[in-house]
Amino acid sequence: YHNDLFYLTGTRLAPKEKLDIPVLFMPDMMKVYEAVVVIHVMRENGENWPYEDSAELNKDLKSSVTVAENGGIQGILWIYPVHGIPEAPQQKLVPAVVRCRARQRVERRVEVLLTGVVPGANAIPAARSPAVVYTNKPDNIQVVQVTDGFSTTVEFRYELQYQSNEIKCQLGALVGMHVIQREWDTESGIVTLIFNVVFVPNKPMRNEATLVVQCTTRGVWKFPMLFIATEPEVDDVINIEAVGLNKESIVDFKLTSQTR
Repeated sequence: YHNDLFYLTGTRLAPKEKLDIPVLFMPDMMKVYEAVVVIHVMRENGENWPYEDSAELNKDLKSSVTVAENGGIQGILWIYPVHGIPEAPQQKLVPAVVRCRARQRVERRVEVLLTGVVPGANAIPAARSPAVVYTNKPDNIQVVQVTDGFSTTVEFRYELQYQSNEIKCQLGALVGMHVIQREWDTESGIVTLIFNVVFVPNKPMRNEATLVVQCTTRGVWKFPMLFIATEPEVDDVINIEAVGLNKESIVDFKLTSQTR
């Protein structure tokens, strides 16, 4: 995206005909870009659409039509805002493995590197942050602020994404994470985030997840993770002593449910 204007004129559309407008996005740096696609439609014969109260157009309608001198509507505008959110290239990253025995608890530190966070690289002011990025923050998205040591502060939001809703329901309540350390190297443009990951599995499993970190003005970084829960420890050993040949021996033991 650039600040240049591109025009496509002379395109003729029949009634109910479709028009595809390709939009190409090739970012060369981690920075959110904004553009607007404007479609201006006019009658082929040059006539205007009649409109009785063109002088009294309401505010919303004035932004979507062009009015001729004689009071008719000369053209109709469709305005589509476009937000380009770059995603850091994913090289063959080795998943961060969090392994724990079922019915136990483990904590592990996971370090991620966010490349290309350049201070003041045409960042979008807060008032103009793209509405498409996290307009309504879900409960599972956490926010962390990182400063370059001087006056620049950047906000990052992170969450764990799963391959399916079934895995999300199974694993979401068993995993917790929060940032315990942050650092911004302004010379290399690398932000380092260190997470403390808590894994409390209740049964054996092996599930993948993706740690997604997004900056509202710079883009998205993704990191693979793997959660492995192995077989739990044996609860107890039950010994049954025979009372004689061809006779039954019985041992009673209690099982307590952890849930309703």
